Amino acid sequence: MIAAVVSALVLTVLAVGIDLLVRSNEHDFAFAQTELAGRRISAAVRQRTLPSPIPPGAGGVRFIQVVGPDRRILNASPAAAGRPLLSSVVPPPANRVQEFTRCPAPGGDCLTIVAIRVTPASDSAVVYAGRPLPTILSSPILELLLAGCVVALTALASWTTWQVVGRTLRPVDDIRTQLAEITVSDLSHRVPEPPGDDEVARLARTANATLDRLERSVRIQHQFASDAAHELRTPIAGLRVNLEDLAMHPQDTDVETAAQAALRSADRLESIVADLLLLAQIGTGADLAEPLDLTGLVESGIRDHQAPTARNSAVPIRPRLTPRVRVQGVPAQLQRLLDGLLDNAQRHATAAVEVELVSDHDHAALTVADDGPGIPPEDRERVFERFTRVDTARSRDAGGTGLGLAIAREIASAHRGTLTIDDSPSGARFTLRLPLLAPPPDGVPRNSAAS
Repeated sequence: MIAAVVSALVLTVLAVGIDLLVRSNEHDFAFAQTELAGRRISAAVRQRTLPSPIPPGAGGVRFIQVVGPDRRILNASPAAAGRPLLSSVVPPPANRVQEFTRCPAPGGDCLTIVAIRVTPASDSAVVYAGRPLPTILSSPILELLLAGCVVALTALASWTTWQVVGRTLRPVDDIRTQLAEITVSDLSHRVPEPPGDDEVARLARTANATLDRLERSVRIQHQFASDAAHELRTPIAGLRVNLEDLAMHPQDTDVETAAQAALRSADRLESIVADLLLLAQIGTGADLAEPLDLTGLVESGIRDHQAPTARNSAVPIRPRLTPRVRVQGVPAQLQRLLDGLLDNAQRHATAAVEVELVSDHDHAALTVADDGPGIPPEDRERVFERFTRVDTARSRDAGGTGLGLAIAREIASAHRGTLTIDDSPSGARFTLRLPLLAPPPDGVPRNSAAS
């Protein structure tokens, strides 16, 4: 509707402009032809060479009269002979040529008339030259023709717009209909993708890609909820069994043994809940990120894992660290990531764990490698999933929650980095890559954190 109104307005303005232009050009042409013929007659009168009757002038100037000072017709063209005076206008000596339109002129025609005073003398004759006014100027035929064109073109533009918009919006309506049928319980539907690479096709592809991500996210959340419920059920069941034994058979139950078992179940339950809470918080502390010395952070983590009180302190760690490797991050989260990698490596190492930190172009690369049984290539992505179990060689027999590597991958992603498992001659080789912190400009003091 709006397109039709705009088209009508534009075409109306264009038609008015064409009308004015045509009328102006035709008007100028008519008077130019009439004046030319009148001047030729005036010159012939002065030279006394004007024949009688006066021959018609060029360009359709058929009405010519020569009128004396007494307002009598002295000579005329055949078309003007016997007619009354074409005009009563007598040009003054100062303005010897005057042009005007007379409608109707004597005889019933509309004429463009040019009156020319032959000489400036008071008794000068006057030449009247008349040319029939073109039909296009004397009737509304031009306006009617242009109005018809405006109506026809507006109708054509409206129909074309209707067809084009309908064809364009039909896929959009199909997309809307399909989206309306998609619910959280069934995310398998996809919107139809029209061919081509226009805006609608790109919209459909983007919508399908979004639905893919949403379906994958919901599937992961459902699986995670199921796995979390399963993992939480085990320590809760153990805790309940121990408490029921104490409550139902207090004389036959070793209180200390039951209490220790209950505490282990509670500890495992607490660890799982803490890890779940940490997973929910990762990525929400961007405002807590700060420049820090990753080298110092790694050195501190290695010292903690080599302390006599550490759980796997008997497994040595061999570091090769590049000094002053700086990144932007949340210290507590990166410390948790490093602890997870070192715990995992020490738990499965046979003789030692190797830790290497280097600056690789615009990234810091931290490698933690053990010489244990390793991880099969087909499981190298699965181990980063939550509550994932692989083969018994690297199972969670040491009491882990099954969330350590998942948390480490989430922390790396939140810091715009990656955590992968690379090929290694023996054991598992984890590589963490984080964007390096840009060095401060010259003259600005460096802030060394956690050195």
